Amino acid sequence: MEIKPGPFLEPIHYPADLRKVKEEDLVKVCADLRQYIIDMVSVYGGHFGASLGVVELSVALHYAFNTPYDQLVWDVGHQAYGHKILTGRRERFHTNRTYKGLSGFPKRAESEYDTFGVGHSSTSISAALGMAVASRLKGEMDRQHIAIIGDGAMTAGLAFEGLNHAGVEDSNMIVILNDNCMSIDPNVGALKEYLTDITTSPTYNRFKDDVWKALDRLSKVGQISQDILSKLHDTMKSGLLRQSNMFESLRFRYFGPIDGHDVDHLVKVMKDLKKIPGPKLLHVVTVKGKGFALAEKDQTKWHAPGLFDKVTGEIYKTVSEKPQPPKYQDVFGNTLVELAEQNEKIVGVTPAMPSGSSMNIMMKAMPKRAFDVGIAEQHAVTFSAGMASQGLIPFCNIYSSFMQRAYDQVVHDVALQNLHVVFCMDRAGIAGADGQTHHGMLDIPYMRCVPNMVVSSPMNEEELRNLMYTSTLQKNAGPFSIRYPRGNGVMPDWKQPLKEIEVGKGRKLRDGDELAILTLGPVGNFAATAADKLATEGIHVGHYDIRFVKPLDADLLHEVFGKYKKVITIEDGTIVGGMGSAILEFMAEHNYTAELKMLGMPDVITEHGEPAELYAECGYDVKSIVKTAMEMMHVKVSA
Repeated sequence: MEIKPGPFLEPIHYPADLRKVKEEDLVKVCADLRQYIIDMVSVYGGHFGASLGVVELSVALHYAFNTPYDQLVWDVGHQAYGHKILTGRRERFHTNRTYKGLSGFPKRAESEYDTFGVGHSSTSISAALGMAVASRLKGEMDRQHIAIIGDGAMTAGLAFEGLNHAGVEDSNMIVILNDNCMSIDPNVGALKEYLTDITTSPTYNRFKDDVWKALDRLSKVGQISQDILSKLHDTMKSGLLRQSNMFESLRFRYFGPIDGHDVDHLVKVMKDLKKIPGPKLLHVVTVKGKGFALAEKDQTKWHAPGLFDKVTGEIYKTVSEKPQPPKYQDVFGNTLVELAEQNEKIVGVTPAMPSGSSMNIMMKAMPKRAFDVGIAEQHAVTFSAGMASQGLIPFCNIYSSFMQRAYDQVVHDVALQNLHVVFCMDRAGIAGADGQTHHGMLDIPYMRCVPNMVVSSPMNEEELRNLMYTSTLQKNAGPFSIRYPRGNGVMPDWKQPLKEIEVGKGRKLRDGDELAILTLGPVGNFAATAADKLATEGIHVGHYDIRFVKPLDADLLHEVFGKYKKVITIEDGTIVGGMGSAILEFMAEHNYTAELKMLGMPDVITEHGEPAELYAECGYDVKSIVKTAMEMMHVKVSA
């Protein structure tokens, strides 16, 4: 389906084209860009509300600054669709988030305008500061560096670390704080309240307006002198701003709050800021989903709604009409409430992902026992450790790839003290269209090397429920990790009572002759299907569900290697240091010499695409398993 841009967007392929537009026509460019994003995402899918909210900001940035020489760093990247469309990728934008197509996030290998690869939040300030310092050391004193960060991302410790350092560096750097009171879910915490106070304070805004009027008068005289600006800012810093503004106390020159949807004012302010040396922060107030009424009203739902009718707002169903099993995350959320009703020690923790992890189910049912701590994975883990030290049992739910950010806390604050924290790692394995920054491929190696840690993965949702129950038992007190994927699996029987699974014990699912398949987690379902197909070829394979990669089931493995001379291991994670590596270590320790083939994510960066496409590319979908087994059995593989 061909989607044509409006007349004011059509001639703009690169920022150089945009900068030829008359300033009075920028509002029309923004209208065309907003409509183009609506048209494209409604048909092809992707993130939605965040990019609509920064249309004017995207246009103003590329109009006021000399990109790509001046460097923009977009935080997270959900909001960068307008940026991509304005920087030479409009004709390819229909491939966004599809296999071999454009990435859904800024990516250095994709465009010189994507100055820094992003996908996890709160990295922009540190990255832009590094660029600014590098430019200063190279003598590029005219080069600007701009970090665009949301108020949700500003809750992370990394953002504060960057601000703290930037305040003492004499570098050309602008932080644009995009304040819309949202990340994926509504923002939480004291920072949100502080920004609301700034935005709504009559006294503060009168003072701010006086400052902007003074700057306006100065700019009309001609080139603003450095001396005048310095004196003006010295006055500001010694007055109301210095006393009441957190950013000024960190030695940033603060401007705002201003309307983030007034493109003309944004351009003027940005041109003024270019003339002011040192670190500066511009506070803009925007509405996530701006210009699409339903997205403005329900910002969480319209963060990434899938395909929809742009006129009626109907979100199209992409699955069969027949009943579907629940998502793993929903099984987690409902089971957590079930367990918490039985055990008053259980609490829930999530770093700004209540809807994404389904912690919102417990937050609604038991608001005093479920905590959204903001985008602060490190704090989430140590906060959980603190509660565990006092006898509670925290379920700390963090996406697998986001858990990487809290690794020191997992080791230092939980494992070294052998505290009873249950780590539930959502989005383990292939994450789909979010791609390389979101694939949960590393958690098996990084968790299994931690002392005291139990590392487990359920083959289906029923197993997830039972592993969660098992993790709460006093005899299993200590660090306990459960990894599970995005998406749906098999409908659990909610009427069945929760059952204990013995820690460190796997299970035999199928007997075989000469070849055995060992699996960890939901990829065991691929293996079960492959085993059925192999049986039609006269190849009968054994199938074992490892369940626990730490501790390993030694009795089960002795049975496997005592019977089978050929073994395939399969895991939805990197094969470097993963479950297959653990099996190899066991073989070496016990002098087993079976032929072993490891299937899983290869030691490369896996890009984005539909899960089925990526499973095939990585070589552990059903077809790949069948092919590998037949080759090991020296059976000719049909084309």
